[in-house]
Amino acid sequence: MNGLLLVIQTISDFLWGTPMTIALIGTGLYLSIKFKFRYITKIKFHFQNTFGKMFKGKGEGEGTVSGFAAACTAMANTIGVGNIGGVATAITMGGPGAIFWMLISALLGMSTKACEIILGQRYRVKYKNSMDEYMCDRSFVMKNALGWKKGAFLLAICCFVLGPWTCCVQTESVVNSLKEAFGIKPLFAIIVLGITCFLTIAGGLKRISSVMERIVPFMAMLYILGGIGILLMNINAVPGAVALIFKSAFTPMAGVGGFAGATVKEAMRYGIARGLYSNDAGTGYGIVAHAAGITDHPVRQSSWGWGEVFLDTIVVCSVTALSLILTNSYIDYPNVTSAQLTTVAFKVAYGNIGGYFLSLAITVFAWTTIIGMYYSCAKSVNYAFGDSNANKIATPIYMVYYMLPCLLFYNIKADLLWAATDLLSAVYVIVTLIFIYSKRKEIMRLYNDFWDRFIPALKRGEHPEKVSYETVEEKGDVL
Repeated sequence: MNGLLLVIQTISDFLWGTPMTIALIGTGLYLSIKFKFRYITKIKFHFQNTFGKMFKGKGEGEGTVSGFAAACTAMANTIGVGNIGGVATAITMGGPGAIFWMLISALLGMSTKACEIILGQRYRVKYKNSMDEYMCDRSFVMKNALGWKKGAFLLAICCFVLGPWTCCVQTESVVNSLKEAFGIKPLFAIIVLGITCFLTIAGGLKRISSVMERIVPFMAMLYILGGIGILLMNINAVPGAVALIFKSAFTPMAGVGGFAGATVKEAMRYGIARGLYSNDAGTGYGIVAHAAGITDHPVRQSSWGWGEVFLDTIVVCSVTALSLILTNSYIDYPNVTSAQLTTVAFKVAYGNIGGYFLSLAITVFAWTTIIGMYYSCAKSVNYAFGDSNANKIATPIYMVYYMLPCLLFYNIKADLLWAATDLLSAVYVIVTLIFIYSKRKEIMRLYNDFWDRFIPALKRGEHPEKVSYETVEEKGDVL
């Protein structure tokens, strides 16, 4: 196992070295400039089109679920263990400075995530024979946008075969957190987690999105309030903690207590990698979750790119990071990492009740992430089998396969799980960036159409035609 960890970490470190850092930050900066920084500066507009419309019906246009429900399905992937365990590992391996680079990648990643959403809406399809649903994923974009049918099929297989293994990160965090807080045996936790996840995903998109739009916002708000409580209890130390984050981002941090120290390169590497895993900007998950959203224009749905990254990384990850730094847990508990370290931080602040709360939060976040990830992987199955009877048969069989890795391999070392997750995420990023650069003219055409024609027409009181796309899929398209 140690040998496997070394191999995966070596490959992962290479991919997430200077080239990947430049690719992600450079792409985010390039797109932000092309978009005139509207996904960073147009805060009022994006807030009104996201959080401001959470409870105002399904919206206008074509789609399967409301834009808010689609976003909650996406945030089920993003707001999870990455915000809790991912931030903890970023700090323990890259120091407090990793948080600065996490936030920078998030700000620039808003534009990258927006491109994914636009692509998902532009190249989505509607299955009418095997299921009544709009959908898209990387394979649909690869075929419908680039014409790479064989590559799309291979990509679909890789996604639905390897995707479930990334969920081992979630179950590992749940098991260790519940054990730390309540002393619950791992086997019992896994059984309950498995049964409840399976019952939810068995209901398809509408059940998944219905559950997510109720649970994700509520649990995120509770967690944020818990973290704000720690900030208030240590209010005098907050300026120093923020200063430490900025200082450590540009100068090496020496070892102190149980913390071994970190270089600026390590801060950048782990900050960007964990930031990516946290908000998924650049991985292509935005293509999948938002394709089903009901909207009058693809670019309007892309506002959720801003909303997801803002809530996920700017707010939730910052709360986690400051909680770890203010409680000094990353220094005082050197042998604890991942979500278990954040659990310890809440115990330091609130006593045992803090550990109980954080353990439950991790469990719910991991539960929603496993479900959200299933939806993403299932779209690859749908692509591979096409809109046919075979798709009806393959989908329930895949539900069983999907649950097996995270239920059977929850006890693999956290370092190995995170290294494998980084490796798969790197592959997803490379594919997604190819899509974005290849279709940048189409993305900009839609973007300019929205801001130069569609929005001005609405402001004049006109009723511009809704912009929606649907590619007709052949029955049994691939298999």
